[in-house]
Amino acid sequence: MSGGTDGRDEEGREEEVRGARRIPGPRPPADDFGDLSRVPLPPPAQPQPPPEAAVPAPSAPPAPVLPHRVLQALLGAWALAACSPEEAAAVDAHLTDCVPCAEEALRLRDAVGLLHTDRSLDLDPLLRARVLEACLNRRPAKIPVPDWAAPYDAETARLDALLRDIADAEWHAPVRLQWFEGERPVSRRTTVAGVIGHLTTVDALIGAALGLGDPLPGAPLTPTARTEAYWASTRVPPTRAVRGPWREQSHTLIRTVSFAGRGVAELSVSYGDFALPLQDALLDRAFECWVHAWDIAQAVDYPYEPPSAGHLHRMIDLAVRMLPAALAVRRRSGLAGPARQLVTAGSPGRSLHLEIEGSGGGDWYVALDSPAALGSAAHSVAQVALDGVEFCRLVAGRVQPVEAAAGQRGDREAIRDVLFAAASLSRL
Repeated sequence: MSGGTDGRDEEGREEEVRGARRIPGPRPPADDFGDLSRVPLPPPAQPQPPPEAAVPAPSAPPAPVLPHRVLQALLGAWALAACSPEEAAAVDAHLTDCVPCAEEALRLRDAVGLLHTDRSLDLDPLLRARVLEACLNRRPAKIPVPDWAAPYDAETARLDALLRDIADAEWHAPVRLQWFEGERPVSRRTTVAGVIGHLTTVDALIGAALGLGDPLPGAPLTPTARTEAYWASTRVPPTRAVRGPWREQSHTLIRTVSFAGRGVAELSVSYGDFALPLQDALLDRAFECWVHAWDIAQAVDYPYEPPSAGHLHRMIDLAVRMLPAALAVRRRSGLAGPARQLVTAGSPGRSLHLEIEGSGGGDWYVALDSPAALGSAAHSVAQVALDGVEFCRLVAGRVQPVEAAAGQRGDREAIRDVLFAAASLSRL
């Protein structure tokens, strides 16, 4: 192999053929060739083929011509974007000319927007209450329910809603009724249906006072003896059939007191060994209805809330007003400490500050030495703090007196006497 120019060219061609050099080396200067005519020229440019003619983009297919009834039937699918492209084009073209179909398409699109909302579609649980309140505000009842009868109206309605929800078998679920006698708690076992029969029997005392007749003529007046007589008179266990008479009776009582006017509020209702004005008796029955509804709810595992704050406050107030008389009864039986001083009617004596916290709460001063005395902050010798619902459970006999008070201060004997007197208000 020679070392001349031709040899180098031949080596370069050989290397190029072998593919050993992928990047061409530097071009030699013109002087190395001697004759400029020997400088290698770049290969001639290859002729480029003429550019092809631009292909136009495919145009949308023309909208098919469809009858009006077919286009009208496609509006729902069009609103849901479920039409084929040809059908969608036909509907779009039709909506520019047909006003009725355009309005219908707009309504359907709005409906589709509701179907894709992020908000919950469940009804607001307070919707019924708001609608009723708005209706009553716009058109008040011609004969409104008296304010003092509203708690009984509300609690019977709440219990009725519970009873509507339970199954037939749950009417035979065992329920244990509890109350307090003397120094010890007592209880009685019955069923859900038996509880409703008990409420019907005792509520009938109010009906008798209103002249509505007594479903158990000749039965005792005391709630416990009256209930025992009712249970003894039923040969077979009561079933859900007791709900109808109970609910009809509660409706009748509400209608009667609503039409009777204001004077009926002071009508005396006898419970055998004590009596209450009608307005307090209905409040007492509202309290009993709530307590026994809570018993039923526990037996069938049903959620149940306390009464509203305003109604709960009234129930607490009634129980507090009954405490001095209950304390006097226990004192006569030797179950409470003696009075510390002689108090004349209307004069202040020793008192206990009862502080009820939470829903329906407030402050009360319980007279300790005489039912006729007036409790006052100036003569307070003790203080007890209780939650509102816990106090009601104490009055209903569901809580032991020694376990009830969350906070105590002052005369320990007075505190014990008042707590046990509150528990003695309970009954079957």
